[in-house]
Amino acid sequence: MTATPPPGVRVHITRLAYPGHTVFEELKLQLAAGQCTCLLGRNGSGKSSLLRALAKLLGERVCELHVECSDDLPLAGRVAYMAQEDLLLPWLDVLENTTLGYRLRDRSHTRPAVVQRATQLLQDVGLAAFAHASPAELSGGMRQRAALARTLMEDQPVVLMDEPFSALDAITRLELQNLAARLLDRRTTLLITHDPLEALRLGDAVYTLDGQPAKLSAPLRPTGRAPRPPGDAQLLSLQGRLLTQLGAGA
Repeated sequence: MTATPPPGVRVHITRLAYPGHTVFEELKLQLAAGQCTCLLGRNGSGKSSLLRALAKLLGERVCELHVECSDDLPLAGRVAYMAQEDLLLPWLDVLENTTLGYRLRDRSHTRPAVVQRATQLLQDVGLAAFAHASPAELSGGMRQRAALARTLMEDQPVVLMDEPFSALDAITRLELQNLAARLLDRRTTLLITHDPLEALRLGDAVYTLDGQPAKLSAPLRPTGRAPRPPGDAQLLSLQGRLLTQLGAGA
């Protein structure tokens, strides 16, 4: 992991709107330094829009965004983004996909130190034996492991994740949650998910989004260190509260 301490991030979205639809007005969110913040909401609540705004994937006409970091340095250039889809390039093998950022920036992907680090990350995610396999040879869970390795390869202190495990079966999802908790430890992480239990297993602070324009709930703060046991009584109780906040059974 990068030796630079991760910053806390203060997010203020003055307005985020698409034609005919205002998503946010005066929304503020605090991402604690070195911790995982999870955000839940029903479809269309604006979860992914918020993440794309932070990743600078939305234009200024769509989003008025103000970001401050606790170390007074810009956020730009210090963010790694992991999408819901693995987005592996089919013509590159797993190792080449892992070093994609270096390949796109300055072709340093062939340097021994870069290859060595990528190889170590593939070992960390259990894909060392598949370094030279094509994405088509991987299962869905293996592809997401490769995407996680590629995200970590960027070695950024702030990580944005948009429902990265939602398409996986329950057991594989739990395994990757455990892996992500270990490998993302002490990074400032914002995880978007639709799964209350996933949020409670991984998040130090868990928010829900609701309304039009959407507002943030007060955070839930599970005790203990992530990844928390899925059968923990406290987590199951908090899961019920989250489901109520999200309108389940209403």
